[in-house]
Amino acid sequence: MSETISGGHLVAKALKAEGVDVIYTLCGGHIIDIYDGCVDEGIEVIDVRHEQVAAHAADGYARITGKPGCAVVTAGPGTTDAVTGVANAFRAESPMLLIGGQGALSQHKMGSLQDLPHVDMMTPITKFAATVPSTERVADIVSMAFRECYHGAPGPSFLEIPRDVLDAKVPIEKARIPAAGHYRASTRQAGDPEAVERLADMLAHAEKPCILLGSQVWTCRATDAAIDFVRSLNVPAYMNGSGRGTLAPGDPHHFQLSRRYAFTEADLIIIVGTPFDFRMGYGKRLSPTAKVVQIDLDYRTVGKNRDIDLGIVGDAGLILSAAAQAASGRIENGAARRKEWLEELRNVETQAYEKRLPRQLSGAQPIDPYRLVHEINEFLTEDTIYIGDGGDIVTFSGQVVQPKSPGHWMDPGPLGTLGVGMAFAMAAKQARRDKEVLCLFGDGAFSLTGWDFETMVRFDLPFIGVIGNNSSMNQIRYGQAAKYGEDRARVGNTLGDIRYGEFAKLLGGYGEEVRDPAEIRPALERARQSGKPSLINVWVDPEVYAPGTMNQTMYK
Repeated sequence: MSETISGGHLVAKALKAEGVDVIYTLCGGHIIDIYDGCVDEGIEVIDVRHEQVAAHAADGYARITGKPGCAVVTAGPGTTDAVTGVANAFRAESPMLLIGGQGALSQHKMGSLQDLPHVDMMTPITKFAATVPSTERVADIVSMAFRECYHGAPGPSFLEIPRDVLDAKVPIEKARIPAAGHYRASTRQAGDPEAVERLADMLAHAEKPCILLGSQVWTCRATDAAIDFVRSLNVPAYMNGSGRGTLAPGDPHHFQLSRRYAFTEADLIIIVGTPFDFRMGYGKRLSPTAKVVQIDLDYRTVGKNRDIDLGIVGDAGLILSAAAQAASGRIENGAARRKEWLEELRNVETQAYEKRLPRQLSGAQPIDPYRLVHEINEFLTEDTIYIGDGGDIVTFSGQVVQPKSPGHWMDPGPLGTLGVGMAFAMAAKQARRDKEVLCLFGDGAFSLTGWDFETMVRFDLPFIGVIGNNSSMNQIRYGQAAKYGEDRARVGNTLGDIRYGEFAKLLGGYGEEVRDPAEIRPALERARQSGKPSLINVWVDPEVYAPGTMNQTMYK
């Protein structure tokens, strides 16, 4: 008799072929055969307390490793619980596969347990969504879903697998099982050579160029190419999203606080892997007289919301390397004459830093949020992965916290999803146990998914959690006060005074409460030394708002 294999085991084989070594899940009767297959294939199963966390963790795993993440959830409410995580990955261009259960095909349209039109719901927020129609096709369609994750800019895929398809066994010779490394082609595109030459020419003639290195610099693992580009051509660099950390703090080409000035004064602005969305003022923050170049993996992003002088579609690393080589080969590439431009920006940078420094060193109680994020920045090492999960407090951190290495910054991305922090910390520590993980939460953000702190304890995934606690959803509170007056400022946005340090202890971790700014650093050190999942609950001033919060256009 021929050997047979179940649908769940075919899923596991397909995951293994893609290099997936962990799935994030919350159990359900529809999906347990996948677990059985994962045990046989040596794939770790991390079970969480909410499906949103499973999806966010798959997103985070993809960002950290460069491999696609995978979450497995049951049908109906299990899949709908994961929708937010998939949507976040979609906007953040993160490759992940969500596998959802479904009632048996034999019960189609009969009202089976947890039956919902999952594919219809997932189609708008994925690059690929499908039902697996037969057991023989399970591994084949899993590999298809992974392939679609990397079409253009990366993103999520979704598969629903009916229970009888997953549980059934078929002769192994009838099942198509794609071999590792043989079902996906390279997606790296070097860009139009003529356009690259035009970029080199623009660089050679630019007096005051600057470049914004966005998340796709990390997605494409283009760190070395970006560093060579800015150094060889003497171009000041700004970083956002996952591009933060491309250049280390202190690098002469690393700038942070002078971006608005540079975007106003530059004659050439190169935007790499960042859309002209709300974070960029839809492109309106760029000088109208500057030449603008946009480099992106997705053709649809280039020139969206703002006219550009040159658009190049392709891999950020290949394009930057080619442009640097083309420009460097010229007799005059403009690098030497940009010394004064860099000095001009450095002076603006220094003045902005010195203006804010008293706030960062403030001894005020309640604690000034600037003091908290300053202490965190001073605490980070080259091996600390920093995660921001919150509104107002994370807006503060974006101005001050500078990761020391590439790939060491994580935030939700343009969807602005609260609640990613615990899942991102879980994925980051599980994938890179050699790294320290520090997550700054707002107290509102932590409340959404905080119970999975217990998952961190259960799987022995130590991390340093810091909560900037103002007992409010302060970013929204500010907008309400500005729009409706102080007497209606606290409607629907005020939280209880929760001692989250005690919560950490209750779940088996390390916890502290901090009200004195002088105690922030010692508490961080004790959390590091504890070797446990930790929460340092820092009580910050609820009457202090980040400049970014006060400048939000949605309230104006």
